[in-house]
Amino acid sequence: MKFHNIMSRIGKKIIELPEKVSVETRSGLVVVKGPKGELNHSLPNGLKIKQDGNNLSVELIDETDATASFWGTTRALIAGMVKGVAEGYEKKLEIEGVGFKAQLQGDKLVLNVGFSHPVEFKVPTGVNLKVEKNTIVINGLDKFLVGETAAKIREIKKPEPYKGKGIRYAGENIRRKAGKKASTSA
Repeated sequence: MKFHNIMSRIGKKIIELPEKVSVETRSGLVVVKGPKGELNHSLPNGLKIKQDGNNLSVELIDETDATASFWGTTRALIAGMVKGVAEGYEKKLEIEGVGFKAQLQGDKLVLNVGFSHPVEFKVPTGVNLKVEKNTIVINGLDKFLVGETAAKIREIKKPEPYKGKGIRYAGENIRRKAGKKASTSA
């Protein structure tokens, strides 16, 4: 089934390549290299990459439902890869609570967050962690991997709504609930 006037606002946008970032396609695989490293993504059938100087665009080869549905997504993923190899991604988590702390031991993050035992989190490859006082900084090239790692660490001890203790994203606003009120008898 052919589309009439295929449109994708995101798919049509041009990706500007920063200095020292190169993109090449090898047998259905897009490889993006930059000063921070290298990332790759498989290119769906029916799409091609066109490079004109420092401008990169994702174009449709055939206008079908399947290719049109991947057009904007593929462009967004490639733009994310370009930013990742040029600048990298970073997420910060804050630990809130009396006696709550985190420390790195090799490739493991050890968290003391109010349980009867310390919780160990294995750091995935492709992600770097730093612990500074009550802040965990997560760095990496892959936007998805950095975000997923931050979400998994936060999941260990989500912030609770009464006192706000737990692991939260930096700048995250926790909606507080009122606790039980002491009843006054008259």
